[in-house]
Amino acid sequence: MTITSRVAQTARPAGRQNPTSASEKTGTFRSKNTIDPTYYWMVLPVLALFAFFITLPALVGVFFSLTNYAGYGDWKFIGLSNYVNIFKDPAVLQSYVFTFVFALTTTVVVNVVALAIALGLNAKINWRTGIRTVFFIPMVLSALIVSFVFNYLFSNSLPVLMERLGYTPLATSILANENLAWIAIVLVTVWQAAPGATIIYLAGLQSVPSEVYEAADLDGAGSFRQFLSLTLPLIMGYLVINVILGFKGFLGTYEIIVGLTGGGPGMATQSVAMRIFSGFTGGDYSYQMANAVIYFLITLLISVIQLRLIQRRGVSL
Repeated sequence: MTITSRVAQTARPAGRQNPTSASEKTGTFRSKNTIDPTYYWMVLPVLALFAFFITLPALVGVFFSLTNYAGYGDWKFIGLSNYVNIFKDPAVLQSYVFTFVFALTTTVVVNVVALAIALGLNAKINWRTGIRTVFFIPMVLSALIVSFVFNYLFSNSLPVLMERLGYTPLATSILANENLAWIAIVLVTVWQAAPGATIIYLAGLQSVPSEVYEAADLDGAGSFRQFLSLTLPLIMGYLVINVILGFKGFLGTYEIIVGLTGGGPGMATQSVAMRIFSGFTGGDYSYQMANAVIYFLITLLISVIQLRLIQRRGVSL
């Protein structure tokens, strides 16, 4: 009887399913292409909220950028006049130059500092957990509060110290110097942004197998050689993440500049975000909305270029 049943099962056509399967017994067989209705109940509300609070206001803003609307009162359609005037406005162009120079400089400094800190914290040292906690404190503080504290230091404590040491170039507040104020903004931004990048680098360093370094030691490779040939290539994906996130975030810098210089002295440290926001509250709504649209397109273009470069390098994120 057993042999006969086995022969019958073997002779059954390959495409026919077992009639005693659970799906046929219960009649609950579902196609692989069928989407669970729960998916729609979870996604559609989110899409609706995103469209109502993000997409719709953005489209309204684009429309008003084609008008002379001041943020209140009547308005009329003027076409692309706001966009044309922006490219002729030296104050707007200066804010773009400052923003991109600041973002590039800060991105480089933050990643160098964060990687150095991560390498130190990843080493086998005493009190490693406590030291990590100290380094990560700046990340949880408000950017505006941090900037006000450093404003006092740069305006009072540092000038007094430099005067006592006889170093006259820094005997006055660097925040009042058009050539040095941006350096203060970079330093404070690095102080607060480095811990976040350090966490990402630590995750990358801890993912590298220890056997790799043991083999390098046997081959006689020094610490610097191991860093260039092993560590850096193996954490390249984490480096790319930090560069992309950092550069994108620094392009929208606002709070630290407000707390340190307020965009001054003059307009030397006024970012694009500050200039756009000042227009919203200063009766220049449509003009700065056109500025916001241009800035969005530039940021979008930079993001696309970054993704293309990542794909060409074959970096896995």
